[in-house]
Amino acid sequence: MSLTGISSSVSMMHASQAAARPDPIQRPTAMADAQGPGFAERLGKAVESVNTQQSKASQAARDFETGRTENLAAVMVEQQVASLGFQMTMQVRNKALTAYRDIMNMPV
Repeated sequence: MSLTGISSSVSMMHASQAAARPDPIQRPTAMADAQGPGFAERLGKAVESVNTQQSKASQAARDFETGRTENLAAVMVEQQVASLGFQMTMQVRNKALTAYRDIMNMPV
């Protein structure tokens, strides 16, 4: 399921819950605008950042292979940064899936 699908599903769920029961606390609209980006937006930006870093590492390796650059250390650093970013992304995904499974297995 895509991030936008999840976001719209959550938005519809919140709207139906709000319609079902009135909110006793009236929140100012300016406060809602000041919250900043949501989880889906932050996650999307993080994935884009990892993708960009992997593209840079691939380009650096290609440049070294074709002789455009001779700085092997810089190529290795780019590769390690891309690898660490990818590993972090995988660990975040694993933690999110574990949390989802734990929530789904909770007794009601």
